Amino acid sequence: MSTKQKTLDASIAGRTYKVACADHERDALLAAVEYLDRKMGEIKSAGKIASAERIAVMAALNITHELLSCRNAEAGFDIEALKRRMNSMMATLDEALAAQERLL
Repeated sequence: MSTKQKTLDASIAGRTYKVACADHERDALLAAVEYLDRKMGEIKSAGKIASAERIAVMAALNITHELLSCRNAEAGFDIEALKRRMNSMMATLDEALAAQERLL
């Protein structure tokens, strides 16, 4: 697998940017471009911010918040609480299915 850099045309908020990336990173970069373009489009369509620079900053802040929230959730993930919740859900399903079976 080659790590040679190639350029890719990335269209974000109606503007095209040339971005260098390795072949094996191309799909991930295209997904990031699409995500950023969508986020910027959402902010622009809300109509409260007009300047492209401010839209880009707000999109960056929103995406950064999402990233940090995910990291915090991973760091504080409680597997035991998940197991308890799953057991509770299974018990609820068992009760519902038992009642259904009695009807048949």
